[in-house]
Amino acid sequence: MKRSCSFVIALLLGLAGCQKSKTTSTSPTTKIDACSLITNDEVGKIEGSPVKDAKSSESSDGSFQIGQCFYTTEVFNKSVSLAVTQRALASEKARDPKTFWQETFGRYENQAKEQDGDEEKKKSLSNESEERSAPPKRIKGVGDDAWWSAGRMGGALYVLKDNVFIRISVGGPESEESRIDKSKALAAKALSRF
Repeated sequence: MKRSCSFVIALLLGLAGCQKSKTTSTSPTTKIDACSLITNDEVGKIEGSPVKDAKSSESSDGSFQIGQCFYTTEVFNKSVSLAVTQRALASEKARDPKTFWQETFGRYENQAKEQDGDEEKKKSLSNESEERSAPPKRIKGVGDDAWWSAGRMGGALYVLKDNVFIRISVGGPESEESRIDKSKALAAKALSRF
């Protein structure tokens, strides 16, 4: 009986050890401070307005740890928001950001592939998309994968790097293309500090 109990305890400890090493091997081991990823000077140069203040905040829903930084510029509508999403470090409910990324943006990638070469399907989906909000568009040249999501108030660039993703939103009256370019420039600076 003692031998059976010892075996069960050893098995449970072994499984717990395997699970723990699996979780930590693909995740950052420390929280990333969003305000440390882009300097005030970098934001000011890219947005064309000096930064008056940078405020950080953090939250966690048990699945993800989210760090945010809001850069308030002298011309307020040119302010910048940066959010960093990573696995919640001390939670049993922690989720893998890469898996969440694939669930979120993978469906758009698959739709684009399915539409290639089928004009009738493209027209049908295009009409449906106009009735709903526009789907995000893939952005090349930054991170492991990136998507731009347009919105009524501008838009945001989402960028995946390793097992963390960031969201950057820049203000200003510029065109969508200009906001995408500025967001990409800021994202490149942030990712270089991971």
